[in-house]
Amino acid sequence: MSGEVPDRSSRARRILRGPRPEAVPTLVARACALVGAVDIAAGVFPRFRHSRMHAIAEVLPGSFGPFAAALSLSVGVLLLLLAHGLRRRKRRAWRAAVALLPAGAVAEFVYRHSLIGVLISAALLFPLLRHRDEFAALPDPRSRWRALANFVLMSAGSLALGMVIVSVHPNRMVGDPSVADRLTHVIYGLFGFEGPVDYAGNTSWTVAFSLGALGWLTAVTTVYLAFRPEHPAARLTEEDEEKLRALLARHGRRDSLGHFALRRDKAVVFSPSGKAAVTYRVVSGVMLASGDPIGDVEAWPGAIERFMDEAKAHSWTPAVMGCSETGGEVWTRETGLDALELGDEAVVDVADFSLAGRAMRNVRQMVKRIERAGYETRVRRIRDLGDAELERIRLAAEDWRGTDTERGFSMALGRIGDAADGDCLIATAHKADEQPGEYGDLKAILHFVPWGEDGVSLDLMRRDRAADPGMNELLIVAALQAAPKFGVTRVSLNFAMFRSALARGEKIGAGPVLRAWRGLLVFLSRWFQIESLYKFNAKFQPRWEPRFVVYRASADLPRIGFAAMQAEGFVDLALPLPRFLRRRRAAGGRPCAHAVAEHDVRAA
Repeated sequence: MSGEVPDRSSRARRILRGPRPEAVPTLVARACALVGAVDIAAGVFPRFRHSRMHAIAEVLPGSFGPFAAALSLSVGVLLLLLAHGLRRRKRRAWRAAVALLPAGAVAEFVYRHSLIGVLISAALLFPLLRHRDEFAALPDPRSRWRALANFVLMSAGSLALGMVIVSVHPNRMVGDPSVADRLTHVIYGLFGFEGPVDYAGNTSWTVAFSLGALGWLTAVTTVYLAFRPEHPAARLTEEDEEKLRALLARHGRRDSLGHFALRRDKAVVFSPSGKAAVTYRVVSGVMLASGDPIGDVEAWPGAIERFMDEAKAHSWTPAVMGCSETGGEVWTRETGLDALELGDEAVVDVADFSLAGRAMRNVRQMVKRIERAGYETRVRRIRDLGDAELERIRLAAEDWRGTDTERGFSMALGRIGDAADGDCLIATAHKADEQPGEYGDLKAILHFVPWGEDGVSLDLMRRDRAADPGMNELLIVAALQAAPKFGVTRVSLNFAMFRSALARGEKIGAGPVLRAWRGLLVFLSRWFQIESLYKFNAKFQPRWEPRFVVYRASADLPRIGFAAMQAEGFVDLALPLPRFLRRRRAAGGRPCAHAVAEHDVRAA
């Protein structure tokens, strides 16, 4: 370390503490959802409209009953949609709610003649106006995928609510239409056409306008989301990348995950001095940083302050995945956030590595067996590869990827062979076959990114499915044996999630709680390979460096976990194109925490 992190005053910690759950926005959001539910009920259920005044108004010329029902229903649905934005203090949600509440009050009075309904809307409008300064959060980064998600969800909700609207008038329904007829009537009504179900009196108009309002809402919100300006979640500019590379050149030895800050789907905030930075991506309202801040540790607090200010300005939930113990101490000290041990990073010291000894027998035997089968290895810098070979490696890594979506965020660079990444190491396995495949004699790839001047960190592991098991062991051993030639003294391997719990839980004397926790992790390993990745890393006798997740409140952990799984590629809410239609991309992606989709890792 270049110096100790200076302790901050309590005032500074209050400034950096970031967005805390606000009582007023939360209460207003809940009240908004309640008013929306009341408006929907008023527009749908006849029992909400029974009154003598309403009975008289229905027969007056120019009755606004059907129109007011549709308006009440529309306002109710929109208020329900806005409740989440109000809870997050979004300014646009506040503006929309202030505009919709008077419309809902008018609908309540015209259609139901309910003074109580008007008072409820007014009672919610008052705190919105009084506490308008609380709702100042800026919009989230967005993409047009939300238009498709909105269309699917709104269509499903409209169909369900439409079935309720069609079915809550049994006394005025002509005949006994079947479920299929009612569903057909709903679908027709959403598009503004008359369906097969008929009603006595003005009920047909009420149902028709209500269904039409639902269809109108679905169409308008989808069109708005599809054609509004798109703002991608994050893109690292060339200028930002140059600054980050300069910081890594001076301080990159501190953190093995530092080079992954150069992913180009991240955004960055710099300290006021420019000597430190935090990279992040916003996923589902979570501002997700990874690893330690980049740069001089003395300047970390300034970068963290900018990060927390950005989170507060947008009402994002701040979180850090995979920071070191030092990083966790600085984050918790400067922000008041909490830290939880997430797992351990496997780091092999090259000087201490050897295939000799009983502990390395399995690895030694596997490597010798593969070498006897005719495989050879090559370890080189990326800059030493020719363009043709580099392109072949890129295409092979893309084709051998085990999933349709690229995985990795906190411990993956997301590309191979970029001109700016010439210092990266690549280990390849080759075997000459009688009938060469699409990629010639290439059988497996390991890609490492720099960790300062004397270290590398594993980025991705890819292999031909037809190759013999053990390719990863072969290439890791080859990289460790060739490391001194490149001046590399330490190699960071995969990150083993919950490693300490697995290790302690299998030891004699482990208590029932620890054994039960280990049993759950072993069960989850069927899908996420938690245990197999830990055991694979343990083969190389590494030292274990703990990594932490930093979070604001325990209630945020499920949301942070889901956002991290989205960022890492384990949950994909977008609908990807078929594989044969996708453009070939530079391969990348190291399974962070709990997955290496290689057969030989599972077999280990």
